[in-house]
Amino acid sequence: MTTISRRNFLRTSVMGGVAATCLKPYDTLAAFGKQDNYSSSVAITTGDNRADLAFRALKPFSGEIAQAIGSRRVVLKPNNVNIDIQLASTHVDTLEGILEFLQSIGKTGNVVIAESAANGPTFDGFKNFGYFRLADKYGVKLVDLDQEPYDIIYVFDEKDFRPHAVRISHLMLDPGSFIVSVARMKTHDRVFATLSLKNIVFGSPVKDRGFTFNSSSKKGTVSDKPIMHGSGFRGINYNLYSMSQQLHPHLAVIDGFAGMEGNGPNDGTPVDHRVCVAGLDWLAADRVGIELMGIEFSNIGYLNFCNQTGRGTADLNKIHIIGESISAHKKSYKLSDNFKDQLIWKNPISQNLTTTHYPNFRLSYT
Repeated sequence: MTTISRRNFLRTSVMGGVAATCLKPYDTLAAFGKQDNYSSSVAITTGDNRADLAFRALKPFSGEIAQAIGSRRVVLKPNNVNIDIQLASTHVDTLEGILEFLQSIGKTGNVVIAESAANGPTFDGFKNFGYFRLADKYGVKLVDLDQEPYDIIYVFDEKDFRPHAVRISHLMLDPGSFIVSVARMKTHDRVFATLSLKNIVFGSPVKDRGFTFNSSSKKGTVSDKPIMHGSGFRGINYNLYSMSQQLHPHLAVIDGFAGMEGNGPNDGTPVDHRVCVAGLDWLAADRVGIELMGIEFSNIGYLNFCNQTGRGTADLNKIHIIGESISAHKKSYKLSDNFKDQLIWKNPISQNLTTTHYPNFRLSYT
């Protein structure tokens, strides 16, 4: 789906939305997440239209989302780890489905699509993936976070156990921003899987103009994204956890229409999954995403740390699923080739720790 007329979009979405929300009815929207022992609610939709999946996944939360946004700026944060590979990056149709939803609740007056692409100029990715038509159609602003103000935050590095400064986009830290993580469902070569939280934490560090992760990089330019990775599997998991208090989505939308398995986040292969996950509790949404991918949750270090410290809900028994069931749409994603190495975060730390302990710690930065 590359173009959408509002009339046709709403015609297909209304019936699908009715079907999805009627599967588990409630008396009021305020009741979501408060029935029985539930702490959070997550919606799962399936179908053949990416934009429609996102629209229907968000629809049950209309009242809550409108209230949470209030007068704040809405920041749609795609995951463009690679400006040339569509499978690795957020699809324009998912963004369009979200914009249609925001329009339906009257919240398109102050919306930006903001990114700091990992491997090249952000606007090149926006152009390659067709984002500019969204600016024309919905009046949203496209923002390159690398060209915006930043704040300094300090993160952990396991090579020396000292704080290291990272430039973080001010827009992503601003209390006046309502952050929507528009993520892809992908396996990962450092933390098993990348979903809504990782998209925010590792998309927020900025890079210099002209920096690329190849020989064409302008001399003297740097990216702060590697610093956030903490120089190892322990460091990256801890930094994801520690940054989640300041950098996290207020709304998670996870596109699993075509997931990525194997050596993500760049070099994996497609999974025809045709699902979308959405929720206001990002940890609950990521937990459901992990389950849909058939990945053992106990292996995801940063999400377990967040669960242990109450950053959200990760207990499936306390997550109310709206719409489709997990069991009906669960697939077993092939993991990264180095998945056994990634599990070192579970082990006690050894003396004289150096990067030689991590022979398979590959360089990929979102």
